[in-house]
Amino acid sequence: MIDLEEAQTRLLALADPLVSEFKPLGEAFGRCAAQDITALRTQPARDLSAMDGYAIAYAGLPGPWRVIGESSAGKAYQGTIAHGETVRIFTGAPLATNTDTVIMQEEVTRSGDRISIDSALSFPVGHHVRKAGSDFTKGDIVIHAGDFLTPARIGLAAMAGFAELPTHRQPRIAILSTGNEIVEVGKTAASDQIPSSNGVMIMALLANLPCTVISHAILRDNLGEMTAALQSAAKQADIIVTIGGASVGDHDLVKPALEAAGGTIDFWKIAMRPGKPLIAGRLGDAVTLGLPGNPVSAFVTAILFLKPLVLRLAGARKPLPSKSTATLGSALPPNGARTDHIRATLHGDVATPIGINDSAALLNLSRANALIVRKPGADAAMAGQRVEIIKIT
Repeated sequence: MIDLEEAQTRLLALADPLVSEFKPLGEAFGRCAAQDITALRTQPARDLSAMDGYAIAYAGLPGPWRVIGESSAGKAYQGTIAHGETVRIFTGAPLATNTDTVIMQEEVTRSGDRISIDSALSFPVGHHVRKAGSDFTKGDIVIHAGDFLTPARIGLAAMAGFAELPTHRQPRIAILSTGNEIVEVGKTAASDQIPSSNGVMIMALLANLPCTVISHAILRDNLGEMTAALQSAAKQADIIVTIGGASVGDHDLVKPALEAAGGTIDFWKIAMRPGKPLIAGRLGDAVTLGLPGNPVSAFVTAILFLKPLVLRLAGARKPLPSKSTATLGSALPPNGARTDHIRATLHGDVATPIGINDSAALLNLSRANALIVRKPGADAAMAGQRVEIIKIT
């Protein structure tokens, strides 16, 4: 067995981010930027008003001023402002030449074309002005390579002058659920059968990631059938995920099927709980990841390995799950020789372990929103201690 951190490092080393392709902004959401994005323009391009009011030259205080024109968004006043003059201005409008300050309309008294202010009012030069370049300037890096293209970043790219962006191609994923006992969801399961919950669970976990699930099949425990399915999947997928059949029983055929298909195995078995019998390797151009068949084990290993692998191929800068700390809500016994991931409910800053941590107990998993991470050999932990957690929802 190898330890968890080594396994994650070796898995991510099996593949580089996928090739880049340009995508229109409307299709770029959720992908990762393939390179640094440098602004093509300055924003704001010139000084703008942040309020409805009047643009003045601060040196002309305390007024009064004569209103000689108007500046609105998209239609700037074209003249030059002399001493004692002002321009009516609206939010987002460019400041007229020789003006540097905006007085809100609520702060002035207007009579005809004359305005004045209360002598008790005070404000600094540049009041209510959005200075040119205060958001970003031409040549600034506004999006870094590996950043997720969120709605705000897509809006930022548009403002920076782009209609399309270089993004990494989304990985294509084939999912193969294995086991004679598995039946399709929605079909009646006999007493010795179970619905194919793992497949739909893993597809749901992948739904918000920059990837495409291209197929999901249920395979019998048959070496020939499994070998052929792996070879077929390798022709079109970037990642092949098998679920079940990764252990050492007579019906655990993923490892021999992968070898029979011409694949290579990088590592097998990890010093972690749940999820010890995980297999990682390559088959052709595809990375193969064999998840355990117990539902909780499949879920936890998908969080710790499959999701980071998807993000790695998609070009993310930090593919591994982020960790934080919380206050332990109830005591835990000493940990064994493997890194443990205990299902927990996180309320505010308190993470409370959920009763039964059986690797097949989906009900408790469904109630958890965090994993408490315990290092090998960790001492007993009392309620109130700080513990490391990974949020899973």
